[in-house]
Formats: sequence, structure tokens, C-alpha cells
Amino acid sequence: MELGTDTRVVLLAAGLIFLWALALGVWKYRQMAGSEDHLAHPYVDTAHRAALLYSFATLLVATFVEFSGWNAIVNLLSAGAVVLFFVGAIGTYVYHGWRRDTDNQLRDQVGGTTAFMVALIIAEIGGFTVLLLGFVRTQLL
Repeated sequence: MELGTDTRVVLLAAGLIFLWALALGVWKYRQMAGSEDHLAHPYVDTAHRAALLYSFATLLVATFVEFSGWNAIVNLLSAGAVVLFFVGAIGTYVYHGWRRDTDNQLRDQVGGTTAFMVALIIAEIGGFTVLLLGFVRTQLL
């Protein structure tokens, strides 16, 4: 079976996010091993877990890209919006874990947090909706 270029790109993203999750697991372990309470910073833990979950979510997105009836550009833009915000969220968790500046980024908001969250909601739900509609149109109708 020959995968489309759009699917291959999203699968590569899933693999890279999974590799990032594995590396974050090492960071989490090192913090757990070196702390008195044997816990990592909450955002190191969150970054590790989120990266694991987002890597598998990206596999789901790749599946819908492959079975979508839209052209590769529409699929890549839709999937790219979703994956971009997955990566952005993980990056934010890594930032807070590295800085150890908060245990709740929504309690201690900086400028742009609300705008980022609104953009994330629109991009993730919108991007996946486009792919889901492409799947329904091609595979079910």
C-alpha cells in the first residue's frame, strides 16, 4: 500500500512526538530520582504524559488524513494546524517544567494565554473536523 505524502508527513510527526515523549520520560525520571519526594515537577510530568498522548492522537489524525477525500494540501493544512498546537502545548509544558515557575499556567497567566487557548481550540477542533468530514464524504457517503 502506497501512503500519500500527506499521510507520511503526519506519521513522521507522530514518530517525532513519540521520540520527544521518550526523551521527556528520561528528564522526568531524573527529576524523580533526584528529589526528596521522588516526584518530578508537575509540568515535567505533564509534558511527558501529553507528548505520549499527543503522539498517539497524531497517529489517529494520520489515519483520517489517509482516508480523507480531500486533496493533500487540505489534508496537510488541517492536520498541520492540529499537530502544530499539539507541539505548542507540549512546548509550553516543557517551558514551565524547565523554569519551575508555576504548577498551574492558567492560574498564573501571562499575556497571550487566552488568545493561544482560543486559537488552539479553533485549530484542533476545526482541523480535525475537516479531516473527519473528508472521511465521511469519501468512505461513508
